[in-house]
Amino acid sequence: MSANPEAISSRPSGWSIVWAVLSIVAGLFALALPLEASLGAVLVIGWVLIFSSVFQFLHAFKTKGIGSIVWKLLVALLYLGVGLYFLVHPLLGMATLTLALAIFFFAEGLTDLVTYFQVRKAGASGWILVNALITLLLGVVIWRHWLSSSLWVIGTLLGISMLLTGMTRLMVTLAARRLGALAGDSFGKPATL
Repeated sequence: MSANPEAISSRPSGWSIVWAVLSIVAGLFALALPLEASLGAVLVIGWVLIFSSVFQFLHAFKTKGIGSIVWKLLVALLYLGVGLYFLVHPLLGMATLTLALAIFFFAEGLTDLVTYFQVRKAGASGWILVNALITLLLGVVIWRHWLSSSLWVIGTLLGISMLLTGMTRLMVTLAARRLGALAGDSFGKPATL
């Protein structure tokens, strides 16, 4: 990847801005309709698991050794079962995913807390502690309100992620355009935004 000014100015395109704005709008919709966004996420994950099970099944017969084949077939059946479960029982799928998310956040928070104590004398290690405490708190809050939070947690987190991703992409694209325009000026090219 080249970092020269000409390459930088040609990278950002109008499509990057379009995708950023679409991500921001989708994130706002997910935040406004967290139940629907959660339901949509569970259905998408269900279909992804079903398609993954098909690929896992096909891949099983391309491997060597009976143990490897059996293992891959079992994984394919697990993917298929969970995917069908999510499609047939999406509300239970939301509850299951929310509980898994709470466990994940709690485990991540504990891991970050251990990391903080290992590197606490390093510069900016306080950010690791802040991240650990917030992540732990998030895991505990989701777990303590597990069934009721199942209706909004996934959609809300998805909305926040899409919103931040869109805003980041938009800001990076605009900054790259400005940088490219400034570099164009310094190389005798007309500046265009």
